Amino acid sequence: MLFKKIAFLLLVSTFYLSYSQSERIDEFGKPTQNEFELKSYESEPDATGIILYESGNYYAVSIVKRTAVRLVKEIHRKIKVIDAKKFDYTTVEIPYYEGYGYYAEEILDYKAITHNGSVQNFVPENAFYKTKKSGARNVLTFTFPNVQDGSILEYRYTIVSPYFYDLEGWEFQHELPTIYSLFQTVLPPNFKYNRILYGNKKLTAQKTAIKKNDFLVPSNSGRIDTEVSLYAMKNVPSFTEEKYMLSKKNYISRIVYEPLAFKAFYGFDQVFTRSWEDVDKRFENDEDFGEQLTKKNYFRRKLPNEILKIPDDLERAKAVYGFIQDRYTWNGRYFNYEFKVKDAFDEKLGSVSAINLSLINALKAAGLYAKPMLLSTRQNGLPTELYPVLSNFNYVLAVLMINNERIILDATNKQAPFGVIPFPALNIQGRVMDFKNGSYWMPIEPFDKNIRYVNAQIAAEADGNFSGKLSQASYGYIGLEKRNTIAEETPEEYIKTQGNDKAGIEIDDYQIEALSDIENPLKENYNISVAPETVGDKVILYPFFNKTYISENPFKMKERSYPMNFGFPFTNTYLISIDLGDVYEVEQLPKSRTIKLPNDDGECLVTYIAEGSKINIRFNMKLNAYRFPPDAYESLKEFFGTMVTMLKDEPITLKKI
Repeated sequence: MLFKKIAFLLLVSTFYLSYSQSERIDEFGKPTQNEFELKSYESEPDATGIILYESGNYYAVSIVKRTAVRLVKEIHRKIKVIDAKKFDYTTVEIPYYEGYGYYAEEILDYKAITHNGSVQNFVPENAFYKTKKSGARNVLTFTFPNVQDGSILEYRYTIVSPYFYDLEGWEFQHELPTIYSLFQTVLPPNFKYNRILYGNKKLTAQKTAIKKNDFLVPSNSGRIDTEVSLYAMKNVPSFTEEKYMLSKKNYISRIVYEPLAFKAFYGFDQVFTRSWEDVDKRFENDEDFGEQLTKKNYFRRKLPNEILKIPDDLERAKAVYGFIQDRYTWNGRYFNYEFKVKDAFDEKLGSVSAINLSLINALKAAGLYAKPMLLSTRQNGLPTELYPVLSNFNYVLAVLMINNERIILDATNKQAPFGVIPFPALNIQGRVMDFKNGSYWMPIEPFDKNIRYVNAQIAAEADGNFSGKLSQASYGYIGLEKRNTIAEETPEEYIKTQGNDKAGIEIDDYQIEALSDIENPLKENYNISVAPETVGDKVILYPFFNKTYISENPFKMKERSYPMNFGFPFTNTYLISIDLGDVYEVEQLPKSRTIKLPNDDGECLVTYIAEGSKINIRFNMKLNAYRFPPDAYESLKEFFGTMVTMLKDEPITLKKI
């Protein structure tokens, strides 16, 4: 194959070695004796493994016969296994873009070895396999054999790519600690990037040099200089992902190459970073974006007359939203212009962009004012605000301006009420594309009435058990989460999973109300039977017997260096009435108490009141803020730890009459 010939004939970067003599260059297949003798990592003694060495060498090569240029990415990584039983990285997945013809990436020259002392176990050729992921992404997967305590796992591969705009950069920080990480690029001046270092770890080496007459120009066979840039980090700590965070891309130590402009060797120049005024014009005139926003008349013909005749603007907007939401099924893709909005309407299927651009057209057709918003999803990372980098964005929403209010809409999720955008889109802010007055940043504020309300009434039976009824209502994002779960399964399968896994608790006659009425809370009702524990002559009853919204402390790390982001504020309320009848009497109740977060960011209270043979319990937890800086970690950890103790570890003590 052509690229394989390129790999062996042209992919030679001798300057990488000569320029980097002051830096560490490890030869593939030859771990050192010191690496074999290493037993643990002093800074992180509990680490199950250590990245001993990794390097990335990215450079441009010419294919003169095809008048083409390719980006070559050579990767080498070497990992020490400390505790094989707990080590979770024996299987490696390498993503690459399959594409077609000119637009394809090729992965080649891949090798992997398990080193156990002098014994080397190579991964055989037939143990590397390629699988297709979403879109045009492929993954090369392999698993290291014979992994033991002390093994050294080593692999390398090369990717040949036409995508200079998606050079990506390099991650120095991983889930395992890293002793040494090296990254180098060798690029002609035609490719210009803005280079940004993320994370709080400093580079231990940063060098730039010019190599004269290094690059063969494919259009005229002349030679031009290249710029060689080298970056290195030593002793990089591991990065542990925990709940309630945005993308790790925002926090790990990495260097990003954001494309600024490409000067063509042939054909036309490409400018990736311009002013927002230039970007606005580009999107306005783009056949896949701006042109797709000019279909108001088409959607006026498609909207039912009864919707167009609704006199109230807000009610008409809700009806349009419901029409588009019911009409389309999301195909799982974000930005995808395979179908134009008319095609998507006919197919009843589309990407996020197709569905929400259709929604904007339909709102305009109904006499309403709406604009698109570009954003990056939570897992895609935060876009830079300094200048427009279009590759930062991967999602589009609709912004409805009505009654001096801006309402953000997303019609891709059939379970989402009007004004409740899916959780992945709750990523701080987006860019509203106003082609007439100029685009602008707008905060993405979540729906704020997110409530889990539970009311339980149980009474003691003659046999000592308790039975009764429980009802619960879920509002906002909590209700959306439940509806999404039910949609992915079936109501019957969902009900089966609701049986509490606590011993001695049984539920039956489970009923779900308002499942399809998404503008109202999801309601669940069921009968419950609770068998208390008996310890000697004491009877122990845990009153919060249903599944709770947060059942364990989500914060377990000793410390955390990145912010907490819950996405939305929420409230949990539990009202429980227990009738002891003439079976039990109270020996001891847990203490009523209140805990608070600083700055009125949250509060949790529980009250126990015994009157005659009845016990009434109220538990109420509010999280008013939903974004917290790293220095709030300790207070949040303590807050949720105490809350879980209230729910799970503070029983009522009874005795039989």
